[in-house]
Amino acid sequence: MILLADSGSTKTDWCLVDNGQATKTIKTGGTNPFFQTEDEISSEILTSLVPQLPSTTIEDVFFYGAGCTPEKQPILANALKRHLNVTGKCEVASDMLAAARSLCGHRPGIACIMGTGSNSCAYDGEKVTKNVSPLGFILGDEGSGAVLGRTLVGDILKNQMPQDIIDKFNVKYHLTNADIIERVYRQKLPNRFLASFVPFLAENIQDHAVYNLVLESFQRFLVRNVKQYDNWNSLPIGFNGSIAYYFQKPLEDALEQQGMHLGRIIQAPMEGLVAYHTDKI
Repeated sequence: MILLADSGSTKTDWCLVDNGQATKTIKTGGTNPFFQTEDEISSEILTSLVPQLPSTTIEDVFFYGAGCTPEKQPILANALKRHLNVTGKCEVASDMLAAARSLCGHRPGIACIMGTGSNSCAYDGEKVTKNVSPLGFILGDEGSGAVLGRTLVGDILKNQMPQDIIDKFNVKYHLTNADIIERVYRQKLPNRFLASFVPFLAENIQDHAVYNLVLESFQRFLVRNVKQYDNWNSLPIGFNGSIAYYFQKPLEDALEQQGMHLGRIIQAPMEGLVAYHTDKI
């Protein structure tokens, strides 16, 4: 029996695979070693994952996660081994590799993630060959939920949105400027807080100003990230994540305006990961 995990900053999808078949899926809170300590991640595994497992003895664990850079991978591996009896492999890899394997299979392409955070890579059909650093929601993460939320909140507070959109926002959230400053600058996980405003964008996407906010953020993602890869104008560009999935129209418009070719759009890579790892078996 193997355990697969696809983790972002907001949620983690787990899948148990036995004899080549997915037997159980589990959802827990997100993990990101850039924002969380080993103890915090370990606590999430113990309280949310372990009670839902039929057994804590697992042959192999393959964990793909946001923030799982080579220097951060041991944090996840140690947290997993605290509560799971792993008899074989315990591998931690980036969510970028998970997206590439799910979107491109064994063919070259450019794979992108658009969820709470954003990321991208060039993929040769087997491995990631180049990755433009996403830099997080303060310096980068263009097109992500956190940056879309950050841009929306900034535009609301500085009266850069139409008055009816500002009024709708205030009625829906009842947040003062001080509330927002507190959550963004003084409390933990401000990226999740900012991404929580994405449903408001989706509800009002027909508004010209809201649509342009999303479109322009996607344009910045493509220009600042995807255009740094060789053959960006000929390779298929695939997208994984809730932002890409639910905002397909502005994403398609952004790609067309940049002369790029859309590959697949998937909400989550787990189905592709199951296929990949069962092939390996």
